Amino acid sequence: MRHFLSTISLYVMALVLSPALLADSLPDVIDKVRVSIVGVGTAYPPRQPNIKGPPSSLTATGFLVGNGMQVVTNAHVIPAKLDVDNNQTLAVFSGRGKSVRVHPARVAKIDKEHDLALLDIQGPPLPALALGDSEGVREGQEVAFTGFPIGAILGLYPVTHRGIVSVITPIARPADTSRTLTATQLERMRNPFYAFQLDATAYPGNSGSPVYEIDTGRVVGVLNSVFVKESRESILQKPSGISYAIPVSYVHALLSKGVQ
Repeated sequence: MRHFLSTISLYVMALVLSPALLADSLPDVIDKVRVSIVGVGTAYPPRQPNIKGPPSSLTATGFLVGNGMQVVTNAHVIPAKLDVDNNQTLAVFSGRGKSVRVHPARVAKIDKEHDLALLDIQGPPLPALALGDSEGVREGQEVAFTGFPIGAILGLYPVTHRGIVSVITPIARPADTSRTLTATQLERMRNPFYAFQLDATAYPGNSGSPVYEIDTGRVVGVLNSVFVKESRESILQKPSGISYAIPVSYVHALLSKGVQ
């Protein structure tokens, strides 16, 4: 009897300590992740009388990493030109709802090949996300991503989508004939790398959103709704219900690179 009770006790302890049972629910994970999600765009200093348009513009998503003063986003969302005459700056937006804080930002590192950028921001450190290991990602695995699909029209309200990794695939889609190959597709076919295809719809404002494990919040990829689609879905004019993410291994590599 004593042996039987000991066996039952060990079984109960195994259940209690099981990673599946200890894992957070998705709503709990979203609560933790949301504070590290930021908007990326541009801003003018306050009280600029020469500015006719909006003083700030949010065009993409980013997330905090490292020391809490570094932001990962997509390289293609960085504006090619700023209105320097009126002191327009690259900016990161933190907070929630109408309580938005604007952080002047600068590009610290960039990886155009994998469409990633690392920004440095000013101000006190913010909560950073933990980076996972994209090598362990499997097809069929559930993931979520949080960002700003339609910008900040009604305030800073990050939106979460959930899906699965449908396939791990090269980003360069072979054209039907050589005549339809673009220069971008040709270059990526020469130097292919693998990305995660997700069965979830993303929009341009989602670019730079973290793709994370639904039970831990660890980031396994960076959502990309433009760079990859122009290789694989250039004929589509509307969201297809398919999104892509750059594996987080390239973020690790970017963080380890020297400052540019």
